[in-house]
Amino acid sequence: MSEFKYACPVCGQHIKCDSSQAGTQMQCPTCFQKIILTGIKVGERSAPKNPDDGGSIHRPGKGFSGVAAVIVILLFIGVAVGFVYHGTIFKGTTTPSVTNSSDIAENSITSANDTNWTLNLEGLTIPDSPAAGRVAGQNFVCERGYLSNGYLTLRNGDLAVSVNLSGATPDALAGKSINVTTNAPDAARVSLRWKDGDQTMHESFTNDYAMLLNFGDVERNRVNVSIYLCTSDNKKSYVAGTFNAEIRKGKPKNQ
Repeated sequence: MSEFKYACPVCGQHIKCDSSQAGTQMQCPTCFQKIILTGIKVGERSAPKNPDDGGSIHRPGKGFSGVAAVIVILLFIGVAVGFVYHGTIFKGTTTPSVTNSSDIAENSITSANDTNWTLNLEGLTIPDSPAAGRVAGQNFVCERGYLSNGYLTLRNGDLAVSVNLSGATPDALAGKSINVTTNAPDAARVSLRWKDGDQTMHESFTNDYAMLLNFGDVERNRVNVSIYLCTSDNKKSYVAGTFNAEIRKGKPKNQ
């Protein structure tokens, strides 16, 4: 049997083989690639070209590296655009603050008492907002109100405003309005209560005050009330707005 030299088609290594091995498979001793012996002598077939010179050898991973580079570049561009236009893209997406009725009422109180205080009721309109104002110089927001035994009372902690309605029943007051001017004879008694330190203070008025008082219809032991009250005390106390009064039976407590 004759021998022949065979060039590895992968790395070009010359391999000496017996002609009986033609067509069989073996491993190249240099690149360790499995090759098939074709029986072609060295010089009859050229070694594979270098890939950089237009050869056809495939190098795994080269295409993947190019794709990865493109992805990195696109991500960089996206981050840069987001940073530059952040103010425009997210404009107007801030969460609005939430306010409750107490906050609204507190905002309606002004430190200038003279702005909301007046004894002249001509042309005056009761504001359509939660009843609020000042009692003896302290901020007042009506947290609860009730109508009991002929008294209408507005409370806020230790602060209270009470109107003596001479025993009038809720049904008698429903849908009625009361208008009291500073010179009205035998007007309803209005009482203010507050605390000075640990001491409970009171002040009452049977004149020298002005008041508008409107009652709605009685519904399920409650009645809507709107009030505008200004008293002539040194601190110019006042309450203005609307509230829903509970109708209670029996004598009111803490009068």
